Amino acid sequence: MTVSDPGSSSLLLRRAGIDTYQQPVVYMHRDCAVCRAEGFAALTRIEVHVGERSLVATLNVVVDDWLPTHEAALSEAAWNRLRPQPGERAKFAHPEPARSAGALRRKVFGGRLDDDDYRTLIEDVVGDRLSELELAAFVTACAGDRLDGVETISLTRAMLEAGERLDWGAGPVLDKHCVGGLPGNRTTPIVVAIVAALGHRIPKTSSRAITSPAGTADTMEVIAPVALDLPTMRRVVEHEGGCIVWGGKVRLSPADDVLIRVERPLDFDSDGQLVASVLSKKLAAGSSHVLIDIPVGATAKVRSDGAADALAQRLQTTADALGLRLRVHRSDGRQPVGVGIGPVLEARDVLQVLRNDPGAPVDLRERALDIAGALLDMVGSEGRQRAKRTLDSGAALAKFMAICAAQGGFREPQLASFRHEVVTDRDGTVAEIDNRRLARVAKLAGAPLSASAGVDCRTRIGDELRRGEPLFTVYAASQGELDYALDYVAAQPGIVALQEPTV
Repeated sequence: MTVSDPGSSSLLLRRAGIDTYQQPVVYMHRDCAVCRAEGFAALTRIEVHVGERSLVATLNVVVDDWLPTHEAALSEAAWNRLRPQPGERAKFAHPEPARSAGALRRKVFGGRLDDDDYRTLIEDVVGDRLSELELAAFVTACAGDRLDGVETISLTRAMLEAGERLDWGAGPVLDKHCVGGLPGNRTTPIVVAIVAALGHRIPKTSSRAITSPAGTADTMEVIAPVALDLPTMRRVVEHEGGCIVWGGKVRLSPADDVLIRVERPLDFDSDGQLVASVLSKKLAAGSSHVLIDIPVGATAKVRSDGAADALAQRLQTTADALGLRLRVHRSDGRQPVGVGIGPVLEARDVLQVLRNDPGAPVDLRERALDIAGALLDMVGSEGRQRAKRTLDSGAALAKFMAICAAQGGFREPQLASFRHEVVTDRDGTVAEIDNRRLARVAKLAGAPLSASAGVDCRTRIGDELRRGEPLFTVYAASQGELDYALDYVAAQPGIVALQEPTV
């Protein structure tokens, strides 16, 4: 498109002050000249030009008078991408059709795509040339078993090629990842501290929560800054050997950030997309040796040994095809790990373990040692013994505090002001804990957006409880959020299921 002098075909830009997450959105009045001349309608994809800068955004149409007809408003995502100056105008046009439209349609109707198809699709994803509806169609078309092993490799390679790739030089670069689905399983900060304290490089990029009450980045952010750019991340790793940063800021696999944006409201992902997401980020971060933790349990993300076998095989096959050394570690996914569920509560547990606090959650400590040991065994021997000595001696804590300082400074997490203890109404032995519903309670209480919200669950399978004893405690930043979570608890008996005592 040729951009001409500003006139009736351009609009003055203003900031809408509306958070649309990562999706660029433009707002126009339905009676504005541009909207009428171009035939724009609600949810139309439009190309926006501001000087030499441009992007493709989704149009929302305004029907009352808060927006004048000579102005266009930009969502926060669009405003931050275009960075318009005061009084600057924009021109608008219909974008060229996405090159991947044919491939997307084939996938929706059950077809298989090749390397070139996925490369074109991911280029369009990163270039914002696909609408949210088209992205949702792609995510859905790949769900379940509709993305085979060969396609998973193609998708992973395309996602890797779409972003930057770090090179740390010769020698092993370690990393770990948990596939998720287990509340409170916040081993990463402990593992990074142990591995880095032993002199290994472990540049850990982590995600924010997608369907859980907290991601590693959410938890770490209440302790230290995580939104580091690539140069800062590199300085931290070169100085301290490790880091724990938000992957969305460094954009090592930018297509994954967009797909996560769509998966979040859909509240699901698939094995193929999970593998592509995880391994593209590990490869982009320059990792050479990666350990994947797969918790298995009836209410975890991976619910059976058969499902774990299938996921492990797909991870291994994809890693082998892309030259990554990978080891799968299976763990118990029947119940939460640690006590806290939610960013601040999980951060408290992490610090207790690193500080060798007598009240630290034993299960979180032991699981972190298992994972750190297995990861260290990929490049040596006696990994668990070395990990334990490093944690017990305080060397892991010292390294963690040094990493926090390098990332911008340590801060002590603060618990929420409002809390309510949920108690059992009868005697019994804890037979089952529903991970999914317990995580739902934490989310309804406000986590992860309210970092101090969540659930404290000190109950474990096999515990004997008497009537009136606590099952878990709900934390919230306001009484309204606390009440909202407790209404759900009242409607969901059996989140912690008790077995009647035998006579």
